[in-house]
Amino acid sequence: MAALPLRARQILYAAVTEFVATGEPVGSRTLSKKAGIDLSPASIRNVLADLEEAGYLRQPHTSAGRVPTDMAFRLFIDALMEMRELSVEDHHRIRSRFDDLEPGMNVLRETGKLLSELTGTAAMVISPRAQTSTLKHLRFLVTTPGELLAVLVMSNGTVQNRFLRAQADETELTRIHNLLDDVTEGRTLGELHDFFARRLTSERVQNDELRRRAFELGSSAVEGAADPGGNEIVIEGSARLFGKPEFADAEGMKQVVRALDERDRLVELLEATLAAGRATVVVGHEAGEIGGGQLSIIGATYTDHGRSVGTVGVIGPTRMDYPKVVPLVAATASAMSTFLEKDDSSRHDLEDD
Repeated sequence: MAALPLRARQILYAAVTEFVATGEPVGSRTLSKKAGIDLSPASIRNVLADLEEAGYLRQPHTSAGRVPTDMAFRLFIDALMEMRELSVEDHHRIRSRFDDLEPGMNVLRETGKLLSELTGTAAMVISPRAQTSTLKHLRFLVTTPGELLAVLVMSNGTVQNRFLRAQADETELTRIHNLLDDVTEGRTLGELHDFFARRLTSERVQNDELRRRAFELGSSAVEGAADPGGNEIVIEGSARLFGKPEFADAEGMKQVVRALDERDRLVELLEATLAAGRATVVVGHEAGEIGGGQLSIIGATYTDHGRSVGTVGVIGPTRMDYPKVVPLVAATASAMSTFLEKDDSSRHDLEDD
């Protein structure tokens, strides 16, 4: 790729940009009219032929122009593309949406809706891993005799509920809440699972009825939640993806439906951004056969109090406007991080739907 001549890179850049804008095969006459390409259509045809032979372009039909391959998009993204600055309007729109979130709204879904609106394609949000989510409050409510409802309010705004077979009155629960508040807040569920297990083996706790009771209830409450699996993926704006010209026919729609149904694979692809630590792009067949190789995924990590915990992203046709979409995904992830990392005193309490 590095050996591609300057003139060839210039024409490839123009071909990719034109294809992104129109979705139509690009011909030499179209490119000859582009500013900055001072070559005749015949000279451009020769370069296009060389790029096709090198695997950067393909010709759907003999008489048609050429379309970029996955290899061309990868070169475009990694070497040729200059990211556009986020517009003042988009920056304000993102910031305002998070500022306007109300208690009871699902931050995952609202983030997905916003990103889908901004990018014009389907958006995806991966919920935080259970072991990296930190606890904000743990409360127990009496429901029926012999049964308690454990309510876990997480620092990312989600709420988990589970019923426990246990007996306690309101006075005892108040004392338990006061004791647990001193040791639970700010710990991950995985850390709490280990903490309770260690403390319950200590002689001091075994000889202190209130502590033993509190830690036993706490251990039961986080037992199921400490499992790191089962990440939720929220997908918003699917209709925008179905509306793309590439998927207008029956086969194209089937490819999109199959892709959106492969949720485990989508989670796997998006979670790769956790290791990258920045916005990443998976183009076409780089994602395997998902969507028949006609889809690209852009993802960026969001954090919760400095921890990388989840991912936001979009899924769209390979001809996405990457210079525009990549900064939008990155900015939305950053805004979500800022929202989650606000001080507890200034944050909304959000509940899952």
